[in-house]
Amino acid sequence: MYDRDLNSNWHVDIEFDEDDTHTHATVRAQLADGETMTTLGDAYRHPNDASQPMIGEQIAAARGLIALGTELLQSASRRIEQVTHQPVHLYR
Repeated sequence: MYDRDLNSNWHVDIEFDEDDTHTHATVRAQLADGETMTTLGDAYRHPNDASQPMIGEQIAAARGLIALGTELLQSASRRIEQVTHQPVHLYR
C-alpha cells in the first residue's frame, strides 16, 4: 500500500535577512527522498512601531512555512493525480 518505509526524517532550515524595516525568511526543506523545496516569507515593520527583530523573524518564518505547507499539498495532489488520473483538491 505504501510506496516506501514511512520512518523518515525531513529537515527544515530557515535563514533570515533583515534591515531596519524588513525581515525576509528563506525556508528550505530537505525531504527524505532527496527533494528540496524552498519557499519565502516576509515581514514588514510599520515605521511607527518599535524595533522587535524576533517578532519580524517569527512572522517571516510563519509565512515561509505556510508557503511550504501549500507547496507540499500541491506536490501531493500532483502525485495522487498521476496514480488515480482524477483531479485532486487537497485542502489546508
